[in-house]
Amino acid sequence: MTLPLDLIMFGALIAFILLGYPVAFTIAGVATGFALLGWVLGDFNIQLMGAMGQRFFGVLTNPVLTAIPLFVLMGVILEKSRIAEELLETMGRLFGKMNGGLGVSVVLVGALLAASTGIVGATVVAMGLIALPTMLRNGYDPKLASGMVCTAGTLGQIIPPSTLLIILADVMSNAFQQAQYAQGKFSIETISVGQTFAAAMVPGLLLVAVYCVYILGRAWITPSVAPAMREDVDAPTGLEIASAIVPPILLIIAVLGSILGGIASPNEAASVGAIGAILLAGRRLGVPSRLILLATAALLVLAVAATLFPVRLQRSDAGLGSYGLAAVYAGLALFALGVVLRILMAAVKDGLLKASLLSTLTVTSMIFATILMASFFSLVFVGLGGEDRVHEILKELPGGPTGALIFAMAFVFVLGFFLDFVEISVILLPVLIPPLILMGIDPIWLTVLIAINLQTSFLTPPFGFSLFYLRGAAPKEITTGQIYRGVIPFICLQIVAVGILWLFPAIATWLPRWLY
Repeated sequence: MTLPLDLIMFGALIAFILLGYPVAFTIAGVATGFALLGWVLGDFNIQLMGAMGQRFFGVLTNPVLTAIPLFVLMGVILEKSRIAEELLETMGRLFGKMNGGLGVSVVLVGALLAASTGIVGATVVAMGLIALPTMLRNGYDPKLASGMVCTAGTLGQIIPPSTLLIILADVMSNAFQQAQYAQGKFSIETISVGQTFAAAMVPGLLLVAVYCVYILGRAWITPSVAPAMREDVDAPTGLEIASAIVPPILLIIAVLGSILGGIASPNEAASVGAIGAILLAGRRLGVPSRLILLATAALLVLAVAATLFPVRLQRSDAGLGSYGLAAVYAGLALFALGVVLRILMAAVKDGLLKASLLSTLTVTSMIFATILMASFFSLVFVGLGGEDRVHEILKELPGGPTGALIFAMAFVFVLGFFLDFVEISVILLPVLIPPLILMGIDPIWLTVLIAINLQTSFLTPPFGFSLFYLRGAAPKEITTGQIYRGVIPFICLQIVAVGILWLFPAIATWLPRWLY
């Protein structure tokens, strides 16, 4: 009797990860061990290992994945420059006088930070240190307050731009191409990062609306769990609101607008975001606001003018006007560069630049190490017959495509209790998604369903990362049990959101179809 080495391999991976071993090394060790075992037993062709170099090179040169470091840098700089504190303080003063107002402000700030930083840990910690003590002082129920902070932080995974959506775009695009090859199609369609961002935009805002409605409903039914702010604070002026909200919104528009409008690739948009984050950080580093505004205006003028009036000096018919226009463009670019360098010099003295680069290097290394080892794991898994087994399991499930999709979503949800979203995305999804697409399921709709499902993994005990982040930042009077109980209603809201998206797929598909 032949051992089902593929299933044993997958179970061994989960077991070793639960034992606490480093994820990338665990994936590599399990893959190596089962490759050798399969070779000894005659179930694995060891010559497949020769494809590892090509697979690794493909990952490292993937134009989609190379946008990750700059998006991470953008988020880290904004987090280190304390933009969250100003947003929370301003929004709390704006909504605090109504029942549930502080909770609504936490969710709205989470959405803004999600679209500008996309870093779950930074958002949860910032709100745990700033907003949670304020809510507790004003009589909020500790469980509800903890749940709101954890949940608002996870919006960074579903509202673009986010690392999860970039990884999913690459995984789903590869799976979509694989499914088309299996159907005998050679005119291949792909799924771009822009399509993924567009598809996740409305569902992300839907989640924000569902959270706010729930908080206001709880406050209306039981005012004692989310009372109005007791502290005597002045409402913010229009200028204070604008100075807190407008800069991150402009950054969001610059990054997402350039991608969705087809003006820039994800890599170029990530560069725009990183420069924008540096300019925003300049306010905190003592660089004159007028200088930052002039540099921003120079970059905007340069971007618009270069698009409308491109200059190509290598052409033989380039006249004096072209050289004059090129000199203007160069002057604008050099002025903006000078301001950016001044901010970077201030960041070096402040220690902000070193801390931001170290955080970016750490996060990026973790992500790429996991992706590379997952590519190795999937090679061995496919060589042991795991891909064919998954296809057969999904085909034999009752209910056809609907039954297979329900099983896949439930399986991802359960794994989210134990595994990180990166591990699920790069290990499980490449073998789980192609058969679902072959069954006729819309890949863009499926991408958003999985994204919301994976977002939930940040909330599910015992290994939800948001729970750990808040446990480290919350006041001592907040117990771990209160945090766990507080997220349960929001996990249910996540399931409700998945149900709404299931019943109305157009929520996810209309915007990418309209734009692309």
